Amino acid sequence: MIDIVVVLRAEDAVLDFLTVLADGEAALVLADHGRTLTFPATQGPAERLARIGGQVRPADDRAGVSGPHSLAELVREAGGDRDARVWTHSPADNRRSRGRVGRDTAIGCADRDVRHAVGYSPYLQVVSDFDRPLDRELIAAKLDFVNRACEHLLTAPSPEYVVQTPRIPATERFFHADAGGDERERLFALLASLDDEAASIPDPWEFGSSPYEKDRLDATAAWVLGHRAATGGSLVEVGACEGALTHRLVAAGCAVHATEPNSLFRKRLKEAVGGTDSARVSSTDLAELAELAELGEGAQPRAGAHLLIEMLYYGQDLDLLDRLPTDRLFLALEPDAMDNRVRPWLATSATWQEVESVHLVPPRVETVCAGRAYLIKRGSDGLLLRRTAG
Repeated sequence: MIDIVVVLRAEDAVLDFLTVLADGEAALVLADHGRTLTFPATQGPAERLARIGGQVRPADDRAGVSGPHSLAELVREAGGDRDARVWTHSPADNRRSRGRVGRDTAIGCADRDVRHAVGYSPYLQVVSDFDRPLDRELIAAKLDFVNRACEHLLTAPSPEYVVQTPRIPATERFFHADAGGDERERLFALLASLDDEAASIPDPWEFGSSPYEKDRLDATAAWVLGHRAATGGSLVEVGACEGALTHRLVAAGCAVHATEPNSLFRKRLKEAVGGTDSARVSSTDLAELAELAELGEGAQPRAGAHLLIEMLYYGQDLDLLDRLPTDRLFLALEPDAMDNRVRPWLATSATWQEVESVHLVPPRVETVCAGRAYLIKRGSDGLLLRRTAG
């Protein structure tokens, strides 16, 4: 049996996998440049760490990362015909480059025993399957490696490279992803932003199965519908994702223009609501909606309200809201984001005034990815704005 560790960069091997590499026959695959180090069973920890330390690269290294096929081939070359345990990053590593290596390794080595390091997980508490505490001798060896080989990374400006105390665990924790790959893919998508990686699986944020999300969406729909006399049921939902809220509003009889720039999300949105007479789906994003409004009534009809629900987290220019063809805006965000991002903007706005502030749902701790991890959903506050006269 050989243990094969697949990491992005050399320092990762010691930070998260020292208990795997300290003894026994092992191999280390460095995905950033396709190099493999082999360690015979007779080689001691000090020599192994010295060899790994020689491979630590500068913090600004931009080397490419292999895909599933290339990583599987490197593992095959390292292990030959022997039985092998493969160890790699978590697909939910908040550093996307590492998460991608963990996911691609598991895909390429689907026929092998693949184990993921929990590592440093600031957004999730991951349920591990087995933990390996380091003894004092191994802790001393790990710290010495960091001080000698990673000195330049202790002050690296990028979170992709910096080595800080939480990234130097005294107990290394590991888990198996499910054999079918759904758990792995959900962990990977959960930590993505709004690109195709997030949309690589249906319902990545579990709107359809989460009790918290059901309560949030039901409360949001009830809030919007409670103002139907003023909006007339004519709504534009900006960033509708796969239509979890859209479906509720259309079912209540509203006419909804649901916009979604991501093509994969938009395809599922159309499947969910696009076949109804009350729903129109487009790829328009917030900036494009504002631009269309300037072209006149024919380009972008005036709506009873625009809905921006849990989507103003990505640095959008809030002044674009002034140009939307409506007199009412429904905004919903986590309370901290509402207080720190929207309310300061609103305090200086000459265009909008607050009509109503509502507490939609409180925070809740909830499992995700079939119980593999859990996290705090931070609650949602709603703010209804009306355009000022003139």
